Amino acid sequence: MDVTDTEPRRRLRGRRPRRNRFRLVSPTGASVVSLRQVGPRERLRVVSPSLFTVLNLFCGFSAVLLAFQGDHVWAAALLAASVALDMCDGALARLVGATTPFGVQLDSMADLISFGLAPAVLVYTWMLSDWPTLAWALAFLWLACAAFRLARFNVTVDSLADKRYFIGLPSPGAAGVPVATIFALETANIGPDMVLPVALSVLPALLMASNVRFRSFRSLLSPQGPRLPLLLALGGIAAGLAVAPGATGLVVAYGYVLTAPLGWLTAPLRKALLGPDSVAPPRTRMPSVFLPALVGVDDPEATPADA
Repeated sequence: MDVTDTEPRRRLRGRRPRRNRFRLVSPTGASVVSLRQVGPRERLRVVSPSLFTVLNLFCGFSAVLLAFQGDHVWAAALLAASVALDMCDGALARLVGATTPFGVQLDSMADLISFGLAPAVLVYTWMLSDWPTLAWALAFLWLACAAFRLARFNVTVDSLADKRYFIGLPSPGAAGVPVATIFALETANIGPDMVLPVALSVLPALLMASNVRFRSFRSLLSPQGPRLPLLLALGGIAAGLAVAPGATGLVVAYGYVLTAPLGWLTAPLRKALLGPDSVAPPRTRMPSVFLPALVGVDDPEATPADA
């Protein structure tokens, strides 16, 4: 037996076989860290917001199935849970410092199901079944506006932007309008034919795709935010839901939609009484989200290296 031939084999027997590993590469060239490279505690911290996002997706998908089965109240309840979960995943991500590009994209994809497809199907099955062609058009309008709203948000995320405002009605806020209406009304046949269904389908959808600014209350959910206003607001909403859930839902959902026009109407009075910080600052024109910057068109002083 050749000793020199067996020794290397004995050494190799004690080693674990090397597995083929995939290497994550970012299209932008940014550094990418695999979850296999971090410890269990750090991995849980990074993944925990996405768990709420997956639950949000589960509730939205289940609401679609229940809406097709005619269980509109339960479908609306699951969409209300999706709104709460969507607020929780963002607040948790900021709390633990786990805001990642992957989490942003996953959240938008879940929101497209929960606040784009699910409300469209809910409105279609609850209100518009008597007008199939109109129902199809209005349901698709909602879905298209929600997709536009989420895509525009993803490509215009700016760390220096004013975080107090959203551009366009947030998709959870838009979904809250039909959800609250279903809880408050036993039937969709309220008022003249088609007025309520069309209004609930068209107005929130168009506001999602608009450039109207809506106040963001994420400062109340941040770790540095004031705790007393948050506790008072949550306590008031919880008490209202326990006593009169339908009316409370209408006040919260419709009240948030009305914050934009009421804020615009009361801006001069608030500025005179409370100072310039009480009104929204002037908007700065954002670059196009559809076309890349062209040298000599968007920026006359741009150089080829800047394009």
